[in-house]
Amino acid sequence: MSINAFVVFAVVALSNAESAGPSDALAPANVTAPGHSMHGEAFDEGPRRAATLLGTTGRVTFPISTAQPRVQQFFNQGIGQLHGFWYFEAERSFRQAAMLDPDCAMTYFGMALSNTNNASRAKGFIAEAVKRKEKATDRERRYIDALDAWYKADAGDEKKKKDRARNYVHAIEEIIYRYPDDLEAKAMLGQALWQNKGDLEAASFFAIDAVLKEVLAENPYHPVHHYRVHLWDNDKATLAVNSAERCGLSAPGIAHMWHMSGHTFSELNRYFDAVWHQEASARTDHAYMMRDMIFPDRIHNFAHNNEWLVRNLQYIGRVHDAITLSRNTIELPQHPKYNSFPGGKSAHFGRMRLFQIYSQFELWDALIADAKTQKLPPTEDETEQIKYFRHLGRAYLRKDDVENGRIQLAILERRLQKLRHEADTAADEAVAKARFEGADAKAIEAKKKEAMQPTAERRRILERAVDELQGLIMVLQAKYTAGLERLTKAHDVDEAYLADIEVLAGKTEAALKRLRDWVGKSKNQVRPLAALTQLLWRQGMKDEARQTFESLRAISGAIDLDLPPFARLQPIAHEFGFGTDWRQKLPVARNAAELPDLTTLGPFTWQPSAAPSWTLPDGEGQLHSLADFRGKPFIAIFYLGYGCLHCAEQLKAFAPKYKDFEAAGISMIAISSDNVVNLKKSQERYKSDGEMPFKLLSDGSLETFKNYHAFDDFEEAPLHATVLIDADGKIRWHDVGPDPFMNVDFLLAESKRLLYPTYIQMPHEPEAPPEPGPADALSPRNVFPSPTPSQKPEPERREVAAGG
Repeated sequence: MSINAFVVFAVVALSNAESAGPSDALAPANVTAPGHSMHGEAFDEGPRRAATLLGTTGRVTFPISTAQPRVQQFFNQGIGQLHGFWYFEAERSFRQAAMLDPDCAMTYFGMALSNTNNASRAKGFIAEAVKRKEKATDRERRYIDALDAWYKADAGDEKKKKDRARNYVHAIEEIIYRYPDDLEAKAMLGQALWQNKGDLEAASFFAIDAVLKEVLAENPYHPVHHYRVHLWDNDKATLAVNSAERCGLSAPGIAHMWHMSGHTFSELNRYFDAVWHQEASARTDHAYMMRDMIFPDRIHNFAHNNEWLVRNLQYIGRVHDAITLSRNTIELPQHPKYNSFPGGKSAHFGRMRLFQIYSQFELWDALIADAKTQKLPPTEDETEQIKYFRHLGRAYLRKDDVENGRIQLAILERRLQKLRHEADTAADEAVAKARFEGADAKAIEAKKKEAMQPTAERRRILERAVDELQGLIMVLQAKYTAGLERLTKAHDVDEAYLADIEVLAGKTEAALKRLRDWVGKSKNQVRPLAALTQLLWRQGMKDEARQTFESLRAISGAIDLDLPPFARLQPIAHEFGFGTDWRQKLPVARNAAELPDLTTLGPFTWQPSAAPSWTLPDGEGQLHSLADFRGKPFIAIFYLGYGCLHCAEQLKAFAPKYKDFEAAGISMIAISSDNVVNLKKSQERYKSDGEMPFKLLSDGSLETFKNYHAFDDFEEAPLHATVLIDADGKIRWHDVGPDPFMNVDFLLAESKRLLYPTYIQMPHEPEAPPEPGPADALSPRNVFPSPTPSQKPEPERREVAAGG
């Protein structure tokens, strides 16, 4: 059928559907659009698949009014998940409980708590709880009223914020007074006091700790360990060590609970213990996401958990593992809503850490190689692109490749000149306007500064990048003093390299001070100790070099010895009699006897899940299957029949781009919730207007919808979904929800990124007022030299014992 005819037909069908009215008693008066919840907007987002009882999310008991034991079990599970900030899964548990007992007010209270980061949805859920609270007990009504008052309170200024926090705390305290055996009220009080301590004038840390310890006295493995770690996540972190040891164990199925222990151990510079728990977090998250086909960044703290692990892996020298995890983080599917770039999620953190690792450990060939792939590609974001050219120029120049280094410098200089020209033009126009208006000299100067301010930060970033590359070139020209001056201005230059240049410039004492200060500020980190050991030895300070080397060896169990900063220590190790492998035994994690084997928790990296198989008919009854696409990637659009107007609009958006996907080697199909009869009717009705460019298939039983999680288990209705499946039958990207995915251009670009790692789209380079110079050579061939045979693949990551 033609697209326009499809839309017309959808409008007619939707109109007919509206006249039929909703079937559910809780549905609003107007008809619910296909894919949307019949219970209101708050229910559209969040998990819409059934929950299961996991048994690993916290030993909590929060009695509620229900005659069904499973409702109580799911509610307890949800409360445990809330304590672990696993909000997505907590809402799933509460939804499951509400499906089993729709009149239970506390299930909606739980959904509201699960949306602490989304006030709009939380208000929708607490309103549902209020509607049902007459059937609740006095204790339950007090919980509901406390949260309802929180969301209804005006917090527009500091006084109102303090009043809101104080009133909420008082409401929870009243529950404890009336129901002294309510352990969860005490847990929630501790959480409320900690989270609102800034708005509570007399919030003593020790008083909050006393409340939490009262919970732990009755239940030593209660997940309030999480709040104690946060509470003492400062200069008194040692007070939370016992909670750090038990945080993950109190809810081992929640990744963030393992991660939280890393806060305390990182604060105490005990990086082996921090890494163990943070790796447990990563493995737990990966196993859960791969098992349940959850988009990684749907879990709001996932990216934060993993980037911190990468940071600590560097501190203990597990650099190859840090690279592996950073690359995997970059490879994760991106999404405009959950993992956009830049945007503070996985795509951003993975790139940031990978640049950092390559620079810190002098892996210049790897940086240059990854810059030719989707690991570290160019980007349209200006700040990230400046970082890209700066790091690429740094890599070339540190390899003594001046020609390619100058290319990156020329690009940055041209950008800087253009930006300065823009700033000067804006300043001139502002000054002229101010003079015309008769302003005095002081006002004119103020207007000039104001006009230049919008570009000030971008100019600063560019100036520092230019300073570094110019400084590196000066060093290669043996202009050490001038180069050092430029490099110092540049900021974010490796301390060990600066110390080397200070020695070359005749400033050995300054170099030694720099590295000693670095070691002092970076306690128990291997890289600074390695740099100081080398410099001391080179300066003939053998006794201090040996002492520093011994400090390094004491924390060396996980170091990758093939990395340049550590490989350079080999002759020193031989002279001191430490042997070729000078590392000492890997330490055992604190309370190791209680901890599980890391490998049992899940994989170190995320991998795409296998697509469920299917065999479905088209309108003519001809069967098609997943196996037909073996060896060729394709997009599958799950749409809600010809009666869905939004689905018609989605197909209308994808159809003109069909050839672009085909040109990229990507096929396309659409799977309808229609049965074969209705699918055939719609095809035949508009056959004279032309065919759709891709096949429409029927899944009238909705089994394929269910297998791909494009189904609301709570309301037993299909959902919109768009899925990318690769040539090996793995799901590489998906979008499931109340509305169809409409950003076709994003999906095309993302599909190319995921499927073709060497594909790079060079961004448009801005023109500049001065003469172009060598920066005109911007093709990938000129920006990126071909890899040399000397480039070696990275060693495979090695599993290490507990503590690594």
